[in-house]
Amino acid sequence: MVSNVMEFFNDHFYWGLGIGAGLGLIVIVFGIIRLWETKGEVKRLKRHLADKLELEADATGRLRQDLQELKQQNENLRVKVASLNQFPDKRLQRELEIYARAERYMVSSSPGFPAVWEEAKKSAIGDLEQEENGRSLPKRVFNALLNRPSSRSPDQLHDGGG
Repeated sequence: MVSNVMEFFNDHFYWGLGIGAGLGLIVIVFGIIRLWETKGEVKRLKRHLADKLELEADATGRLRQDLQELKQQNENLRVKVASLNQFPDKRLQRELEIYARAERYMVSSSPGFPAVWEEAKKSAIGDLEQEENGRSLPKRVFNALLNRPSSRSPDQLHDGGG
């Protein structure tokens, strides 16, 4: 029997079989360890994804709520502006703002407009000062009463004549 065991250890086939089986077991052990690590990594990534989706859902919900609040504020402001425009002095302020913005736009974009505009403003200031000092009749009052345009038309203002 001892000779059979010695013969077993001396046979190259059995040596190859033993080394192959040992290496196979080592590979299987490393594979199982890697499989456990991969499963753990997948679980960690799933938790991470779930957390991220939850955070994004919360952020989207907050954005929707903010959007709804802003829409409501916008509607409230629109109603408020519409109601304020019902007052004559507010309408005049609005028209004045419109004219001021139009003037800024024309001064910045039209090459010949600024000089003509400054001349028209100087003329209008002179007319108002004369009215305020009592040297001429208030044209605006009489024109409003008679419902006719002022004595100087916009075409005359651009020509520089009167």
